[in-house]
Amino acid sequence: MTPTPDPATQDLLDRIDRFAADELAPLEREHPQFFDHRREFARTDLDHGGVPAREWEELLTEMTRRADRAGLYRFALPAALGGADGSTLAMAQVREHLAARPVGLHSDLQSETSCVGNFPLVELLWRAGTAEQREWIEPLVRREVSGGFGLTEPGHGSAATWMGTRAVRRDGDWVIDGAKRFNTGMHRPGIDVVFARTAGEPGDARGITAFVVPTDTPGFRVERHAWTMAMPTDHSDVTLDGVRVPDSAVLGEPGAGLDLALLFVHESRIRQAASSLGAARFCIDAAVAYAREREVFGRALASNQAVQWPLVELHTEATLVRALVRATAAAMDTDGKVAPSEQVSMCNLRANRLACEAADRAMQVHGGLGYTRDVPFEHIYRHHRRYRITEGTEEIQVRTIARELFGLGRRAGTS
Repeated sequence: MTPTPDPATQDLLDRIDRFAADELAPLEREHPQFFDHRREFARTDLDHGGVPAREWEELLTEMTRRADRAGLYRFALPAALGGADGSTLAMAQVREHLAARPVGLHSDLQSETSCVGNFPLVELLWRAGTAEQREWIEPLVRREVSGGFGLTEPGHGSAATWMGTRAVRRDGDWVIDGAKRFNTGMHRPGIDVVFARTAGEPGDARGITAFVVPTDTPGFRVERHAWTMAMPTDHSDVTLDGVRVPDSAVLGEPGAGLDLALLFVHESRIRQAASSLGAARFCIDAAVAYAREREVFGRALASNQAVQWPLVELHTEATLVRALVRATAAAMDTDGKVAPSEQVSMCNLRANRLACEAADRAMQVHGGLGYTRDVPFEHIYRHHRRYRITEGTEEIQVRTIARELFGLGRRAGTS
């Protein structure tokens, strides 16, 4: 049984459901190819690197326009940006709710575009950006331009402090050289928040600087889009070859870029954990419902303990993960977004794994039907499987938890 949110959040969830029924269901009926067995094929431009098809992206943009008019889309944004200053806890409940619904236009698992917007990059620009940099916010919110987060690299993955990208001062500007991988959103023009070492030694937390780099800057090249387990893709390999930007491109304080990166990933990870929890809940509920109605050997499939017990384990795990996600989200609201670092890692470790396990079990309970595209479990599995890597690998999450548990590394002691 899912705990009832506070009245204000419950009202928001009810508004989401009404909006999905009144505004989005008709759009889905008009474009069935994006939501039935053809979904990934229809959403993917197979002839242009596997990026999202233009018609699919236009439909997502139309969804966000309608959600904005309905007063839903900007919920998490500050009031100054037309939002409702939505709390981290409320957003965790919203993201769980969205993912617990059947596959639909309300929430795209691949791009994380949803009727209640998820804007960690906008938060960075709002918190740390200059007036000039903040001019990108409204175009980003309206999906008129794309925004990328250039942290991960081909040679370093989750080890951000060992990044090879460098930025040096030259003739009054910054010149950036390096490469980024899984640089999301680079299939459309816009900006990329690029992290580069400007001081210190490899492995140092200080000395990394964030730069707001327009994607049409000379020397900024998108080399390819990775064909992934879940399509379409917007995961790009980017090369920065002598990219020259002025001082006004620096986001926040020089050398303090890792603080911004942590703000981004914590905000992203807690919401993704909530989404994985919601997806798991959908799979568990669907499996239970099918087991109760499906008859084998003259009785309900649900009467078999071999069916009951794995679902009981998953249901129990989901209940525990929900409590952890909500407690962590509440702590982020009261103590700061990056304060409960190890708890955020716990949420990601268990929730993202839970989504995969629940999708796999739902396939098994549904038997041959579960292996088909008539049901969405393969879609859910493939899209959520990536978060065990791309939100910081499971191994990195365990490392963060161990660092706190044993008092090791950068955050140990009084630092």
